[in-house]
Amino acid sequence: MNKLPAITIAFWVMKICATTLGETAGDLLSMTLHIGYAMSSIILLSFFLITLIIQLITKTYHPVIYWAVILSTSTAGTTMSDYMDRTLGLGYAVGSLILISLLTLTLITWRLTEKSLSVTDIKSLRGEIFYWTAILFSNTLGTALGDYLADNSGLGFAGGALLIGSLLTLIALGYFFTKISHVILFWMAFVLTRPFGATFGDLMTKSVEKGGLNFGTIGSSLVLFIILAILIVVAKRKQMKERNASINSV
Repeated sequence: MNKLPAITIAFWVMKICATTLGETAGDLLSMTLHIGYAMSSIILLSFFLITLIIQLITKTYHPVIYWAVILSTSTAGTTMSDYMDRTLGLGYAVGSLILISLLTLTLITWRLTEKSLSVTDIKSLRGEIFYWTAILFSNTLGTALGDYLADNSGLGFAGGALLIGSLLTLIALGYFFTKISHVILFWMAFVLTRPFGATFGDLMTKSVEKGGLNFGTIGSSLVLFIILAILIVVAKRKQMKERNASINSV
């Protein structure tokens, strides 16, 4: 049984929502609650491992479990990136380069080992582990890229989100109107939706003086959590309807 969702518009809406929530929730833990980047990363990586183990031992696709893992990779990726870039002093450029290398190495190893980079039909436990490893690195990379665009590029939060939104539009056009590999386009979009969420999260949480909307990490996280929860409920109800229709047709 396939354990991964179909790649639809709803998937990308939920992905952006989850990654934006990951940005605000990660900042809430590390900065607003003053836990720090290192300890926050340990806590969130532990949460990621718990959700991942649950996902790995399930036999079918469960929207709640799947998106819990996505959210955990996003929150952990936020604090891990901040720890690398700020606490260790690597900076956004070096941190991004390291993460790009790790993601590329993961995808190459995955392709050579499993002979496929399918993101909708993974049959082996090893392939699923590669899938989630790539997602963790891509979400961490996205945070570093988003912070670079927001803080160092001069574009600001809104400008960074606009740039990434434009790139995502080009990828969508490439999907529908070119013969570029859909797997390659998927991972490009997956990486870019993370900085899109990161810059949009910063836009929501930062003060007006810094170019944000001043919703704060708590308010922004609550709003995004409610939206994501509603979308997960809708996805679960759709899955149940499809399952019932399949049973009735037998």
